[in-house]
Amino acid sequence: MNAGPAEAAIRAAVPDDVQRLIEALRDGGHAAYVVGGSLRDVLLGRIPADWDLTTDARPERILELVPDAVYENRFGTVAVRRGPEAHDVHEITTFRSDHEYADFRRPHRVEFGDAIEVDLVRRDFTVNAIAWGGRPGEPLALVDPHAGREDVARRILRAVGDPATRFNEDALRMIRAVRLAATLEFTIEPTTLAAIRDGAGLVRHLSGERIAAELEKLLAASRPSVGLRLLESTGLLRGISPDLADQRGIAQAKIPGDDLWDHTCRTVDAAPADRPVIRLAALLHDIGKPATAADGHFHGHEAVGARLTEELLHRLRVPRATTERVVHLIRNHMFTYESTWGDAAIRRFIAKVLPPAIDELFALREADNLGSGVTLDANELTELRRRVAGQLRAKVALDRSGLAVDGRDLIDELGLEPGPALGAILDRLTEEVIADPVLNDRPTLLLLAQATLTEGD
Repeated sequence: MNAGPAEAAIRAAVPDDVQRLIEALRDGGHAAYVVGGSLRDVLLGRIPADWDLTTDARPERILELVPDAVYENRFGTVAVRRGPEAHDVHEITTFRSDHEYADFRRPHRVEFGDAIEVDLVRRDFTVNAIAWGGRPGEPLALVDPHAGREDVARRILRAVGDPATRFNEDALRMIRAVRLAATLEFTIEPTTLAAIRDGAGLVRHLSGERIAAELEKLLAASRPSVGLRLLESTGLLRGISPDLADQRGIAQAKIPGDDLWDHTCRTVDAAPADRPVIRLAALLHDIGKPATAADGHFHGHEAVGARLTEELLHRLRVPRATTERVVHLIRNHMFTYESTWGDAAIRRFIAKVLPPAIDELFALREADNLGSGVTLDANELTELRRRVAGQLRAKVALDRSGLAVDGRDLIDELGLEPGPALGAILDRLTEEVIADPVLNDRPTLLLLAQATLTEGD
């Protein structure tokens, strides 16, 4: 890949608003460059998710030249919004060199610099240590002191300088390397990979939020298993979740030669890429098996898995709403179906799983089926889907909210008092209506409630 075509591709790809920011900084007497992953993506023929810039201007000077910018943090980063969307924010960072990474996460102090080459030295990987821009009066050009373009062309991920030093500066870079290898379909070069294995234990210093952000991006890859297998083989997975790491080596009576971790990886790959909750549930659906393994069986692993999943996602600071959905899917993913089920059994299944989760649960089961080496609709999943859909279309009552009476009706008509006894009667009525929807009218339910009271006399 020579400089001419690369520079032409970048020049054509840089958005107008980014070009204007570069010119504003250069007109103000400062160097300005686009830097990082956006250039890498352009060279790969991908559409960049964002465009970041770097300059020798200090933050206060950037604010003078770009009045609507906001100074974000003490590390020299200024944010500029250009457009209505959340991703229309560009970060402008002052050239810097980092010092004193005592906690393997972030520098305790930074030193602002005046040269783009010094700034690029602190970057994580060569493919991200490419800049395009220039000083005032100079033509805009590529700056690539670490042969990043060559590594892009060869699809190789290589640390800038000494990889152990880079990973000691920020341990998240090891997880990022795995994520980039999966999402970009790159190979991690041997020295960098060896340093990841040697430094894998450092991930214990990372915050849950940072790990979760990388994991979310990894699970969005076309084949997440590439990254997941790298996490396991390098030892990073054990620092993230010992319970998942313990799946390696546990036999599964499914695909010959596959162990439990192989099954998990296959299941994640089979889950829909555009449904992150299903991908996350696929990763964690058998997390309870190592703790319950006995004589080739995993009794109750779904309940144990739900608990372990909740603990892990809480530690990773995953939003509560997402955690609840994933935990619910894992707790219910071992459902079975028999074609002899009556309609009442179908309604009880829906009431247990809850209508909003039905489609997600079926999607998880389909991925689990493919990850087990069986057909997509094994265990008569297609028939169950059809029958569930029929009941949902009929709008049958599945919980108290669907009853033709409520607690106030029972209080007013039968003289009941609020409390557990009232709740028990409503639950009894719900069961009666699930068994026979014809009963769901007000007079009938009041008679059934009265009969329930009589039974207790």
